[in-house]
Amino acid sequence: MLSDTFWLKKYVASLLTVLLMAGTASAQPIMIELPSPVSDGVREPNLSSLPDGRILMSWIEPAGAEFAVKMAILDGTVWSEPRTVVQADDLFVNWADFPSAVAFADGTLAAHWLQKNGTSSYQYDVKVALSPDEGKTWGTPFVLHDDRSQSEHGFVSFQPFEQEMMVIWLDAGSYDNQASDEDLSNAMQLRARTLSPDGTLGPDMLMDARTCTCCQTSAALVEGSDIISVYRDRSPTEIRDIAIVRTKDGVWSTPTLVANDGWEINGCPVNGPAVDALGTAVAVAWFTAADDALAVNVAFSSDGGISFEAPLKVDFGSPQGRVDILMRDAHLAVVTWVEHGPDGEVILICTINSREGCIEPVTLTTSNDGPSIGFPRMALGKDGVFLAWTAAQDADHQSPKVGTTVKVMRFQ
Repeated sequence: MLSDTFWLKKYVASLLTVLLMAGTASAQPIMIELPSPVSDGVREPNLSSLPDGRILMSWIEPAGAEFAVKMAILDGTVWSEPRTVVQADDLFVNWADFPSAVAFADGTLAAHWLQKNGTSSYQYDVKVALSPDEGKTWGTPFVLHDDRSQSEHGFVSFQPFEQEMMVIWLDAGSYDNQASDEDLSNAMQLRARTLSPDGTLGPDMLMDARTCTCCQTSAALVEGSDIISVYRDRSPTEIRDIAIVRTKDGVWSTPTLVANDGWEINGCPVNGPAVDALGTAVAVAWFTAADDALAVNVAFSSDGGISFEAPLKVDFGSPQGRVDILMRDAHLAVVTWVEHGPDGEVILICTINSREGCIEPVTLTTSNDGPSIGFPRMALGKDGVFLAWTAAQDADHQSPKVGTTVKVMRFQ
């Protein structure tokens, strides 16, 4: 049985096609900045949609000598009060690997964050907690992964399916980045397991034994209950292209490449891909710098991610990547990415047609030497497309020490 999210996507896809594509030569999407429920100093927002189309946002904020992971729910233009998921002095706070909160089909919320498990810089676990009442109360946190080594665990993707959640993450249980004699078995792994609303965890499954060490993962539900996940792979010769794995009847496929970029890089670019699906139509966006040519590419698939059309280059010459993507119909997707402009970082959004590429780009904002806008995140809700990002606290960016806040925008 298809999930509520699938039917919501079909409805909103039709709405967006009318709103955004009516006369593509001249029409611009209507962009509305929304009030934000956050306090000063917050950063790293993440978005997801609830089964009824409301928007759930999570973020990190300082709390004295500690940090807190908080969340709020947007209904129309009204936010709920911010609700604390966790607050502690040992949270691992990172601009590229940040918390999330996602709903099961029954409305139960699952939130994840990173919490230190040792004294070194990169020793931390993925912690998860569940809430039956939209974040008003949270159950006892638990560690997501079976590995209990003092090493890195992170870059989590939650993907609801049927009545459960597939959780995907990068796991360094077999990786020692200080090893002087590295072999193929010394590598970050991609792992996954199911999570039920009552907190039951399925088997901890290996999906890929050798991946890039610190790039975001992404997942989507294809028609039925099959799941696809994309991530940055790592070959024995240090080719770090984008790979995909798929479930079929609960079994994960052998990883294959979305495209053969051939990007050889002896280190992690901290720049993961994004995937979305509508039925069996799939779109993947990613950053590459193969042959020293920077690019943001998008590739479409009509068979659930088994095969992909040739990639479309959608950037404008100076991309930094940090992509996100949402499907609108089988041949249209909304893509966001970050470019380096003359005045700083620029967030761009564009409707991508599988046959024509970027139809009409829109510049959302420019950060003039303020704090980094990080990784802008999108979600599809009942009222359109929503985008959130880290922004400078003072609008003119002239202060030598600028704080942070979170901006939220809706597209109609």
